[in-house]
Amino acid sequence: MAVAERSGAGMGEIVKGLERALLTRPVPTRDAAVRFLLKAEKGSTKNVAVLLGISQRTVQRWVTTRPEMRRRPSAVHAGLIDEAVRARWQPLVRARRRARAEADGFVFHTRARFGFAAPAGSSDDPRVRLVTQYLSGEVARELFAARDAGRGEQQQMVILARALGHAYFRDWGQRAHGLGIAFTDVEFADFSID
Repeated sequence: MAVAERSGAGMGEIVKGLERALLTRPVPTRDAAVRFLLKAEKGSTKNVAVLLGISQRTVQRWVTTRPEMRRRPSAVHAGLIDEAVRARWQPLVRARRRARAEADGFVFHTRARFGFAAPAGSSDDPRVRLVTQYLSGEVARELFAARDAGRGEQQQMVILARALGHAYFRDWGQRAHGLGIAFTDVEFADFSID
């Protein structure tokens, strides 16, 4: 998977929510991000430069202790730094939390347009709802597999629509068989992994 796909850049609310759920501490930003990369590369400005695809001198300007020589990363460089840091931030914690979600499931909390794909006026027609629902580890495996394969937000919304419909409207398969579920317009998506 490309670094940009893991970073949350250009991604929808579902992938951002998955990324937030995998972390226990906030990702470093600005100067702390550069320090983190330097530490990860054992203090080598050359290795950081190669990692980011820029010149070593540029990295040296960011970290110099001489105030008159010090420069801030440009917006483009800040984006590269953020992607590199997110790709390397808490790898063991991320792996443990992912394994826990895939084994035990998670609680999904969202505000989105959700309901049966039914004619307007039905009591369960799609409308903006605040939903908090436990979903199984199987759903977590599907979501992570879709993210890892680079499938977009639409594929993840299909996975969540099927899972939410099964749990929320169909009462875990006890009723409302054969009705389509609509799940769109996600305002936010949070995943709680315990």
